[in-house]
Amino acid sequence: MARFDPRGKANRALLVGVPDYDFTRPEHPFGVAGDLRAVEHNLTGLERALRAGGVFAEDTITVTRPRTVDEFDQHLDAAVDAAQGLLLLYFSGHGAVPSTGDELWMLMRRATIVPGTESVFRGAVPWKSVLTVLSRARAERVVVILDCCYAGNASAAWDALGTAQRQRTSLLMSVQANNRIDAGDGDGPTPFTAQLVRLLRDGEAGFDELADRLRAHMSAHHTTLREPPEPWEPQSRSATSGADVLLAAPPVRPTGGRTAQPPPVLFSEPYGAGGRRPPPRSARARGRLRALARRPGGRRGLVPLTGRRRLAAAIGVPVVIAGLVATGLAVFDGGDGAPCTPPLELRLLTDPDLEPTLRKAAEAYLTSKANRTTDGCRRSGITVYSAGAAATVAAFSRQSDPWQRPTGDDNNPQRDIGPQPDIWIPASFASVDRARLTSPERTYVTLEADPEPFAYSPVVLAVPQELAAEPAADRVGSLAALTEAIRKREARAEVRRTDPENTDAGLLATIGLYGGGTGGQDPASAERAVAQTGPPSRTGAELLCTLPDDGALDDRTTALVPEFLLKTGVGCDSATRTGRMAEYPVDVPGLSPTFVRVRWRGADRDEDARDHAVEGFRTWLTGKEGKTASASAPSGGLAVFGQDGFRSGSGGHRPLGGGDFGALADPGLLPGPALPTSMTEALKRYREANGPGRVLFLLDSSGSMGGLWEGPGGAPGIIAQSLAGLGGQDEYGVWGVAGEPGSPRPYGEVLPFGQHKREEAQRAIPASAQVKDVEADPYRALVAALEYMAQRGTDDHRPQLIVYLTDDEDNNRLTEGGRLSDLLAAARARRTPVVMASLDSGGCDKGRPDAAVSEASGGRCLDTKGDLVARLRDEVARTGTGDEG
Repeated sequence: MARFDPRGKANRALLVGVPDYDFTRPEHPFGVAGDLRAVEHNLTGLERALRAGGVFAEDTITVTRPRTVDEFDQHLDAAVDAAQGLLLLYFSGHGAVPSTGDELWMLMRRATIVPGTESVFRGAVPWKSVLTVLSRARAERVVVILDCCYAGNASAAWDALGTAQRQRTSLLMSVQANNRIDAGDGDGPTPFTAQLVRLLRDGEAGFDELADRLRAHMSAHHTTLREPPEPWEPQSRSATSGADVLLAAPPVRPTGGRTAQPPPVLFSEPYGAGGRRPPPRSARARGRLRALARRPGGRRGLVPLTGRRRLAAAIGVPVVIAGLVATGLAVFDGGDGAPCTPPLELRLLTDPDLEPTLRKAAEAYLTSKANRTTDGCRRSGITVYSAGAAATVAAFSRQSDPWQRPTGDDNNPQRDIGPQPDIWIPASFASVDRARLTSPERTYVTLEADPEPFAYSPVVLAVPQELAAEPAADRVGSLAALTEAIRKREARAEVRRTDPENTDAGLLATIGLYGGGTGGQDPASAERAVAQTGPPSRTGAELLCTLPDDGALDDRTTALVPEFLLKTGVGCDSATRTGRMAEYPVDVPGLSPTFVRVRWRGADRDEDARDHAVEGFRTWLTGKEGKTASASAPSGGLAVFGQDGFRSGSGGHRPLGGGDFGALADPGLLPGPALPTSMTEALKRYREANGPGRVLFLLDSSGSMGGLWEGPGGAPGIIAQSLAGLGGQDEYGVWGVAGEPGSPRPYGEVLPFGQHKREEAQRAIPASAQVKDVEADPYRALVAALEYMAQRGTDDHRPQLIVYLTDDEDNNRLTEGGRLSDLLAAARARRTPVVMASLDSGGCDKGRPDAAVSEASGGRCLDTKGDLVARLRDEVARTGTGDEG
């Protein structure tokens, strides 16, 4: 599996412990329960283990016993600013949760509890604020270890993190949520940290291995302080990048006594050098394991270390197997006592429109008999994730090498798409051919697709019921005829389509808009027919969920979306949504989800076992044994797809499930899958519909940006990465926003506006951009940018975009007086979309200036709750003419 090796990088470890408290009970009525002498031993032992672990140099480990929140904040800020490789944060002390909620608070030395309630803690740090600070870190990986009561309550805030932060942040919690724990007798470390230190000193260890072994040991030997007690089960959340993090690699001591350092790791392949190992179980998968452990009919648990030989004799297995069980490498599964090894974790990549249904299918498969071996053990776990359809096709066809070995920030599918999948399920059968490399370049991936799709959903016009045609026969026809009929019934009727870059459904709808792939429609005219305020929705569900925000618009707007969303895309605003009926354009190809086995060159260490696991899921999901189609009554995965409104993949595309949700059971002959050439041509014409684009980047270069500046993840680097979707005919430039006293302009030129060779621009931006020890004036800069772009868009319809990347520290200058109202009025008048890209995780919260500016201009607001870098690159690419290579 992938492993991030931080050795040799600028790493930092911050060990925070609070052994003594100034206010304790019963001496102080507002105090905490008491001192924690074991914490002092925790700090000493962990510091020694990390120094000997080969990852952290002596001067990169900071040990602190903060008296106040301010002291804690100062140390955390310093660690965040210094770390570039691995940032490790450890906390041991009193943890508390309010009686009115479940958020974790970490109590510093001078902490008190407000009398009469446990909802307010003075002198304590809220865990959510720690995550916010960590989100600013430049470190490639962040690991947090919490050893305190209620540590498991930290998981909720981690789950709410944006995609980018979850991809690099791993969290280890000493106990499950809402549980207090024993701190020991004070003569040694706490039980959890004592075992953590032992494991770090045992040898090479990664985060996932440590989490599993700690969970095995603690649940076997300790109980929580709950009444009645329950097994003490440490919790963890692994970074979703799929790559483990090396935390310790002590020097190897051969028998001769001379220390031998392990060889340097130049690159850690995603599945291990020369072969493939099972990736770590995700937190979601481990949660499912624990849920299974409590199912009726059998007990599942980890075997205690003590009594190992007695247990081995009782279940009739060798002592060595019982030993594996005790260390967490094998677990009981079922009442017969047979040991089960951890199942393989399969990675399934899919189209964003399909992700919700495939998540349901994966959940159902995990608990099905089909996923059980003859011994009753689970065969596999499945991690489902999605990525933009166009980017996925490009990654498979032209970027399989950097997908295995990222070499730079321009092309990095591991970051932009996700880990290398075992299974790919595109929404269109044609996307498989589009993703296969046709040039003589070397490829590192092989796509083995099933000969036909396993499900189907036509792309339909989801028409408000008051505007829909009554006779069934009138609900079938060409896209042009159907939309013309709708506009005759309502002159103000609008039609919207999702982003063709993000989903196959949006691209298939574009084929119909452009004349069914015949090239008969002018793309610019077609795009004006579906033009809307702001960028197109990223998925069909998002489109259907945003329409009810404006009741009048909802009543007159038709959406080009997959038919199944009439059934599943109703949970967001069912109380106010306008009911919709499906009309069937015969010249818009349908969705044809297809099962694709993905193989990576050199990843063959567990090939047979992985093939067996993939085949088991394929058979269950598609309902096919070899080439034999499933019976008329769908089961397994097809039943799940039927419940969500899909049709069969062949044989007339009959509905797989029932229910009246506005669709026709038999609309007649439905269009088949698209041709690969039609999809490729439609995407090209979409990108070039209005000619080359213009993008003006505003880069906050005020003094507060100093800690967010250096490296590929710094502000200039983010701008440079976002140029990936711009071509040689596009025009763009960069302003540095910082107001020199007395300067007539609130910005300085970093990159002159015009056409550029992308590689040269990507080098020039970080080299030219400089932080200045002055404030930014976002109001004046944005007003100037709107005026500048308006002057360039007077004689054509070329797409334009303004991007403002900022930490929001100077937003007070945006809101003072009536400035914000004036800016919003200018944005509405100029109609140049503004993307507000905030490096603050709450920058796009409702009511914040960034959200207001982007909405008024028809742009999009991005912050670090999501994957800001990838989303910004998508926004820029939509304006540009596309990738040059």
